[in-house]
Amino acid sequence: MRIGLKKELNAKNEQGSALVYILIAIALLAALTASFMKPASQQTTSQSIFNSVTELNGQVNFIRSAIQECVLTYPAGDPGQILAGASNHPYPINPTSAYLASPTAADDSDRTTNNDGDLVRHIGCPGNPGTNDHSKIFAGSSGKFMPPPPNLFYEWEYYSDVDGVFFYTLTDKSDAFLQSAMQKLDDQYSECEADIMSPSGADFEMTSTAALTDPKCPDGETCFRVWVIAQPTATYVAGGEEALASCP
Repeated sequence: MRIGLKKELNAKNEQGSALVYILIAIALLAALTASFMKPASQQTTSQSIFNSVTELNGQVNFIRSAIQECVLTYPAGDPGQILAGASNHPYPINPTSAYLASPTAADDSDRTTNNDGDLVRHIGCPGNPGTNDHSKIFAGSSGKFMPPPPNLFYEWEYYSDVDGVFFYTLTDKSDAFLQSAMQKLDDQYSECEADIMSPSGADFEMTSTAALTDPKCPDGETCFRVWVIAQPTATYVAGGEEALASCP
């Protein structure tokens, strides 16, 4: 009788121990799953930031090097452009300029206010030829093709006037990683070389003249701008790090 009772107690103890082990295993599995899920989410965000920075930076370098190549190849530029009073000679002028033999017409893919047509893919190279019919920098004949805009961003746009020469892109997307990506991208450039604009309440005037035809960063969107050359009249976001750095 005692032997049977002892066996019964041992069986219950074994069952209880097995249940404890099962509960411990479930808890460990849950903790392990949580530990894997958190880094996976962080890894996805980090990868998205890395991809955006890489793509934006690659296109910035491509555009800037193409513009500089034009200036170095044709340092005399277009003599008529000088007589016409164009700023920043011999850098490319705005594609919509009335000086050009065939100025670019309005383009609805342009996202900034009243600046239709001044897209980077339309800019020409002064001095090639040496008349007002500037050959496009990004065309089949030049062997340089403008890539599609970076993911979640609109086409690169161009400005050349009294403030200097710059190009920029913008996004109206609210993905959390985009702000981090642009901040990391901005950190790769010296102060005043690139800047970020995120206006709230009104469009941000990107130039000192604030003319109707000048580019503006739209309210509620984020713009990333890169300067090729900056004149003393160049403007930056009030209170921003560039404004505090005594630019240009």
